[in-house]
Amino acid sequence: MAELPSKRPAWAALQSHLASAKNLHLRDLFAGDPGRGTRMTAEAVGIYLDYSKNRVTDETLKLLLALAEASDLKGRIHAMFSGEKINITENRAVLHTALRAPEGATITVDGKNVVPEVHAVLDAMSAFADRVRSGAWKGFTGKPIKNVVNIGIGGSDLGPVMANEALRFYAKRELNFRFLSNVDGTDFAETVRDLDPAETLFIVCSKTFTTQETMTNAESARQWSLATLKDKASVAKHFVAVSTNAAEVTKFGIDTANMFGFWDWVGGRYSMDSAVGLATMLALGGTQFREMLAGFRAMDEHFRSAPFEKNLPVIMGLLSVWYGSFFGAETVAVLPYDQYLKRFPAYLQQLTMESNGKRVTLGGAEVDYQTGSVYWGEPGTNGQHSFYQLIHQGTKLIPCDFIAFCKSLNPVGRHHDLLMANVFAQAEALAFGKTAEQVKADKVPDWLVPHKTFPGNRPSNVLLLEKLTPFALGSLVALYEHIVFTQGVVWDIGSFDQWGVELGKVLASRIVPELEAAAEPDLKHDTSTNALIKRYRAAGR
Repeated sequence: MAELPSKRPAWAALQSHLASAKNLHLRDLFAGDPGRGTRMTAEAVGIYLDYSKNRVTDETLKLLLALAEASDLKGRIHAMFSGEKINITENRAVLHTALRAPEGATITVDGKNVVPEVHAVLDAMSAFADRVRSGAWKGFTGKPIKNVVNIGIGGSDLGPVMANEALRFYAKRELNFRFLSNVDGTDFAETVRDLDPAETLFIVCSKTFTTQETMTNAESARQWSLATLKDKASVAKHFVAVSTNAAEVTKFGIDTANMFGFWDWVGGRYSMDSAVGLATMLALGGTQFREMLAGFRAMDEHFRSAPFEKNLPVIMGLLSVWYGSFFGAETVAVLPYDQYLKRFPAYLQQLTMESNGKRVTLGGAEVDYQTGSVYWGEPGTNGQHSFYQLIHQGTKLIPCDFIAFCKSLNPVGRHHDLLMANVFAQAEALAFGKTAEQVKADKVPDWLVPHKTFPGNRPSNVLLLEKLTPFALGSLVALYEHIVFTQGVVWDIGSFDQWGVELGKVLASRIVPELEAAAEPDLKHDTSTNALIKRYRAAGR
């Protein structure tokens, strides 16, 4: 069995370095290095990264880069981009990067160039989107489509939800987009409550067309639609599929000409730029969707080719390893100062935690270090009046990523100046805090001084972009995709499977018939689960 990363000399060197580094304060680091604020920066693909407010020295960065080299990060990047089957537990390539490869590129999986297929699907999506957006696609009664409901869950929901919200400024406003994911009947009822079936198009996103939550919602949508439209032939005019299971799609009543495929070398949480993004394509149109793909591609090329010391995903990935595995920080706050990015932290939760929430290495050995962090956050300035108190003065170390844009898409008076002032102020306050002496200088009573003292030394990154565009969004998503990859390589874990979500699904499938049985079932669970099932049945549902 391969050696744990924690047993490597590069890891041990960082562990030794921690003894002195953990006692350093950002106040002293900045005071002793006047150029730190401009030197510890990197810029690529329209993103300016200021990582100077991190608890690192030049020696720390040198040791972190040595850890990346010892982990063969360069070789693993090449393996991913080359189509090697680095998802070893499922024997699959990991090629979300192929989804945004330029036409004419060659990326081979099992001896076949997959790029032509990718562009064929993109072209089909674009043609379909043009028909819906122009009104050429008519519903069963001849009415144009006004409402689009995306039915999916996990990667088939979170990506499109986030992208459609993030790029709403560029969307066709005549179309109303909704997203249905939860198997809770309330989600379905509230999604369709005020919609006209004759003007509503459903996109059913399920690779296998068997995903329990998605297909339960899809069947309810089908029944809801037919209750008004009556004729089963109407299904083909009001439902399309993102799937690879032609037989089940046809059985449902969808014309396979309106089935948009994707591939097993794309994990769900990496699929928003595939056919899973059809709702985004409908909102933006083909040209702007391809602009988003260009942003993804530009970050891909940066990650693949830039020296590690200037490589944005590598720098941020290594810093997160530093805090998680060495300092013991358990969470990362992602704080976008743009209302359009309000769903970005939720999207990152699946991307990061489903990828790196692993407790064994690729070789199956149990790790003895902390892996995937809990990612969370809300848009600024809302979060400042919610959870920032804990970040500033609480007992937990919470590294923060601030994301901000120099130009507002909706300039209103001095709003944007106030918004940006808060970005810069929060990062400054987290880093430097306010000492007891500074508080006393404000003539605060002695008894109140401890309460008004800010320890500072709370690390953060600031990501500054010019403006939120489709290109910018693509580059940001790809940035975090490659941060996840960097982390996974250093931790020697499999970032591209998700066995942890399977057990609950299996047990739920076993319990469903027990809940629905007419006669009292013979329950063979633990005593707690048996009692809960009996109580639910007794309530009569």
